Amino acid sequence: MTIEPDDSAPLAIEPRGPIDVTLSVPGSKSITNRAVLIAALADGRSELEGVLESDDTVAMRTALGQLGVTISIDGERWEVEGRGGRLAASAANLDLGNAGTAMRFLTAACTLADGACVLDGNARMRERPIADLLDALGQLGGSLELLQPTGCPPLRTFGGGLGGGEAEIDASQSSQYVSALLLAAPYAAEDVTLRFRDGVVVSRPYIDVTLQVMSMFGAEAQWQADRGGLEVGAGAPYRACSFAVEPDASSAMYPLCAAAIRGGRARVVGIPSHSKQSDLGMLPILEAMGCHVVQEETFVEVIGPPEGLRSPGRVDFNDFPDAALAFAVVALFADGPTRIENVATLRIKETDRIAALESELSRLGARVTSGSDWLEIQPGPLHGAHIQTYDDHRMAMSFALAGLRVPGVAICDPGCVSKTWPGYFDSFSRWTD
Repeated sequence: MTIEPDDSAPLAIEPRGPIDVTLSVPGSKSITNRAVLIAALADGRSELEGVLESDDTVAMRTALGQLGVTISIDGERWEVEGRGGRLAASAANLDLGNAGTAMRFLTAACTLADGACVLDGNARMRERPIADLLDALGQLGGSLELLQPTGCPPLRTFGGGLGGGEAEIDASQSSQYVSALLLAAPYAAEDVTLRFRDGVVVSRPYIDVTLQVMSMFGAEAQWQADRGGLEVGAGAPYRACSFAVEPDASSAMYPLCAAAIRGGRARVVGIPSHSKQSDLGMLPILEAMGCHVVQEETFVEVIGPPEGLRSPGRVDFNDFPDAALAFAVVALFADGPTRIENVATLRIKETDRIAALESELSRLGARVTSGSDWLEIQPGPLHGAHIQTYDDHRMAMSFALAGLRVPGVAICDPGCVSKTWPGYFDSFSRWTD
């Protein structure tokens, strides 16, 4: 039941009984794209295990191939021949579709190339801001330019390397800007110090993931003692290694939220208890709603509450905004209103996710209001609807959960899940007893 990306017929979701499933989920997109870029910059051959094969990771892999990196593929195992910190710019035009991590990370990495590169994407990518990243790279000695006056791609990097030093970055829109700078920083001529404008940074756990992966490849990068900024040593380039990609905590949230909504039990295996993946931060919220949550060394499990979900009231999703989509669907079934706060970054994702959530939750019968960085959901009598997904994988995966309890839900453009989990609906069909 794997859905192809060009399948446009709506997919009907049939209500069903309680969840009863133990499953693994694909490798983390966030970790895969960090690890493969680091391996491409490292000295020597790296072996990556458990990688995710999806639209976003293929976009990164294809672009690295154009930049002279040799990657051998054997299922979920990739071998990457590192280029010692210097990419080749023989293929100057990189089309990254709507892969946000690939666009941001490669913008920084291409400053290390031996010539000019143009980075572009699809229509939505041309609406996603990136000027603040270019500004910070310029402070570190990078040479780049935007090709349109919108502050969004396309853009050109001129290569030649980074000088290093200190840069201030506006990290209020995306932590990916910070991760992009970190990933390239070990190859600057001097140490790099990053500071945050107004002391604000969103999705901080994603930066911790970046630092963790960098350290596995030998880089010296850490928060400063007062946590007012970050510092990266210039004398510690990446070294090739064998690296295992963790299962994706973002993907794990869908079966775990299915158990919260429908009742029963969902266990996701393979995510270590010490994982720094940010979406695991939603587990205490599910627990506060009445779910029984178990997090052990080798699995995460959620058991839905037999007497229904309690409203958690106001919840702050600054550290894990992507998880807000699945959570918003869970909130449809709570016993009172829920307000999701501090999620301004959702406005500049694959679609304006706050607007999309407001529209589609309302389509199901909820009363929804929103602001620049918040969404409030008042449950109401729910009914079926054809859910528009806006070419956004998380909209499709999240709203399918509503169909577990609400008759008549159909997901339009189900193939958009190929961005991060091509086999999602095949797995979804097996989550009940």
